[in-house]
Amino acid sequence: MTEYDVTQIKIGKHKVGLLGLKSAMEEMAMNYSQKPDEELSTAFLNRLSKNNYIPNHARENYGRAIVSEFRKFLGQPVQEEKSDVLEIRILGPGCAQCDRLEQEVIAVLTEIKLAADMEHVREVKEIGKYGVMGMPALIINGKAVCVGKVPPKYKIKEWLEKSRKDTM
Repeated sequence: MTEYDVTQIKIGKHKVGLLGLKSAMEEMAMNYSQKPDEELSTAFLNRLSKNNYIPNHARENYGRAIVSEFRKFLGQPVQEEKSDVLEIRILGPGCAQCDRLEQEVIAVLTEIKLAADMEHVREVKEIGKYGVMGMPALIINGKAVCVGKVPPKYKIKEWLEKSRKDTM
């Protein structure tokens, strides 16, 4: 990977792109995997600040988010922050079925007037992190609800409405 790969991470309620995060994680994995969070945060912020604007008032939030991403990268347990925003991930490389699932989910979200943080994950390495063995896959709030097919709209609606109640 090049030093200028952009990785999106969530800082609070916002997604930001960071240049060189994946490269930094790969390079730091061996020597920093057992370091405490505070030391990791400082090391990553110092390194990433060279190519990214990180506001002083948000450094602590950035540090926490970066450390969380690093722990996930290493396969270590991470305490996820509870969010009141529905998170939807469509997993698939962009085939016709994957794109159809994305369109169906968007249509249902529009129909039931539900806001969500939705992303179509196309990169194979990223898809692998979800541990699903088929595509397309629909992930709602971190849970795989459908794998290997495009479900009917009524089923998508059912899952989304249930998830809306669970986040309230």
